[in-house]
Amino acid sequence: MSHIPVLLKEVIDGLALKKGDIVLDATLGGGGHAAAICEKIGREGTLVGVDLDEEAVRRAKEKTAACAATVHFTKENFRNLDVVLQKEGIATIDKALFDLGMSSTEIEASGRGFSFRRDEPLLMTFDSDPNYGALTAERIINTWSEEDIERILREYGEERFARRIAETIVARREEKKIERTGELAAIVNGCYPGRLRRGDSPAKTFQALRIAVNDELGALEEGLKKAAEHLAPEGRIAVISFHSLEDRIVKQYFRELAKDGFFAIITKKPITASEEEIAANPRSRSAKLRIIEKNKKRIVKLLNC
Repeated sequence: MSHIPVLLKEVIDGLALKKGDIVLDATLGGGGHAAAICEKIGREGTLVGVDLDEEAVRRAKEKTAACAATVHFTKENFRNLDVVLQKEGIATIDKALFDLGMSSTEIEASGRGFSFRRDEPLLMTFDSDPNYGALTAERIINTWSEEDIERILREYGEERFARRIAETIVARREEKKIERTGELAAIVNGCYPGRLRRGDSPAKTFQALRIAVNDELGALEEGLKKAAEHLAPEGRIAVISFHSLEDRIVKQYFRELAKDGFFAIITKKPITASEEEIAANPRSRSAKLRIIEKNKKRIVKLLNC
């Protein structure tokens, strides 16, 4: 499946990219945003890209092969972007992009259990080569307490039937270890009353497990903080979120940054996909883009005090 970058024009316009910019793409994914950024920053520019999926890094390298800019791509979690920048000898960045959605390729072809529509091992690790002993969805399902499973389903999946699903998981694993996405999807479907059961009933459970396995919300908080710390005056950070938990973190952090006047929120309301984009790419329906800028005037004023 070909991956279509979400809100591409809005991201490129919103970042106000210029020739010579140093840009961080914190989530290479399908490489579509990276390729478009390369065109804008030109041969004088630098693009630093990170992703935990080795395949995503490879795809991004292919898509930017003709890029005239200096390119540094690496397999890494964006919560460690400070380490990546230090390694490349970069003290400040002009622009940063966080696209928090999973690429179509990751969902459909990774083989790591992200899709409840496929029968795969219950991994759900963003890291394509996780360390031995790394947390997986299978471990959560088969070893965590009923209370902890219910908690993550409720908090990370906003799943209304969290208790029923957790109870059923614990009962089923006593009979047989749950190892495949197909098994889990069938369990979740069975916990929904017939009149409420839909084709995507397992979606919230799978979202909750993925967030827990990868500590997505903790990584987002760390990544945003480090991007802001390395941002140059008049630099911008753009974030595309896909569910309310992510968007809430971004919204609250941007408000916190803007309180003292060092940053200005560019998007008073999040930018969403047009009807045309949604028709062409249904996954863009839930996307929300927020942008913030570091305020040069405020910094200059303080320096002149």
